[in-house]
Amino acid sequence: MLKSGTVRALGAMSGTSLDGVDVAVIDTDGHSISGFGDTGYHPYSKAERTVLHGALGQWQSQVGDDVIALIEDTHVTAMAGFEGVDLAGFHGQTLAHDPGGRGTHQAGDGQRIANRLGLPVVWDFRSADVRLGGQGAPLAPFYHFALAKWIGADGPVAFLNLGGVGNLTWVDPSKPVPESDGALLAFDTGPANAPINDLMQQRLGQPYDKDGELAARGTVVTGALELFLDDPYFYKMPPKSLDRNAFDQMLDLVRELDDADAAATMTGMAASAVMRAMEHCPAPPDRVLVCGGGRKNPTMMAMLQAGLDCPVQPVEDAGLDGDMIEAQAFAYLAVRVAKGLPTSCTSTTGVRAAVGGGILSRPD
Repeated sequence: MLKSGTVRALGAMSGTSLDGVDVAVIDTDGHSISGFGDTGYHPYSKAERTVLHGALGQWQSQVGDDVIALIEDTHVTAMAGFEGVDLAGFHGQTLAHDPGGRGTHQAGDGQRIANRLGLPVVWDFRSADVRLGGQGAPLAPFYHFALAKWIGADGPVAFLNLGGVGNLTWVDPSKPVPESDGALLAFDTGPANAPINDLMQQRLGQPYDKDGELAARGTVVTGALELFLDDPYFYKMPPKSLDRNAFDQMLDLVRELDDADAAATMTGMAASAVMRAMEHCPAPPDRVLVCGGGRKNPTMMAMLQAGLDCPVQPVEDAGLDGDMIEAQAFAYLAVRVAKGLPTSCTSTTGVRAAVGGGILSRPD
């Protein structure tokens, strides 16, 4: 039985950038944040990234045991050794995402993780939302709501996560709970780091454009950018979500460009997708707080600041850890699941009613 009041929870997240496993501890009662604990990071090796990249698009019946073992072993390694933890949240590795079609697939078995860690583990966070008509993503918005309260925001604020895919959460912190009408609007903005990483790997054998240095030397090619922005996704009203490879045609759009112009153009595509997304916000936010790897790309951040009418800042400016917000989010959501609280609602995923996703597995 989970204790009442504040719980010390561990969250783990491996995103679509396929860089590694982030882990973070928070103290929470499932409503407000009481404090932040230790964090950790387990990077994937080049060989492991290659295996995971090859598994993208695969569903449960298609994934090999070697892929599952890799995901579970790396997560257990990353999650082990944290003291005083009451509960863990295991997101798993998203390999395929098709809400309205085949569903969503986060590989890894939370029961086996629970057995190996000796901790109760909440997992499979997205499936219940998809079964009830939701997109199953993004799921961090309820945590963003708690963060807006934590930092003392007194007006609307937007959290922008630039991982493999970009997602935006607009928060009105004056509302009492995240499922309140008008408290949140959340959706995937479009591709972010994933296609840039793919470009760097294919052309230069590098995992990403460090500090946006290659993009900074290039020029955004307007024709390719306009073709990108003509994609039907940008004309859909939110909530909406994307699979990592939904925009794989981006590489074709820059195929004839040199390396620097290709990197600049793809970075401009990611930034322009965010600018389009901001048009959906119910009211202009006081500022945009950026988390995920994209905030470390000065070229991306400069493009965003030039195109938006409010300050664009890394979340560190608000006293937060931009590397760990997604991992913290799944610690927070694990507590909400264990306490029977909702983890998504109509304005975050399009689900028909507020729903608590996730399976709670206890060690055998």
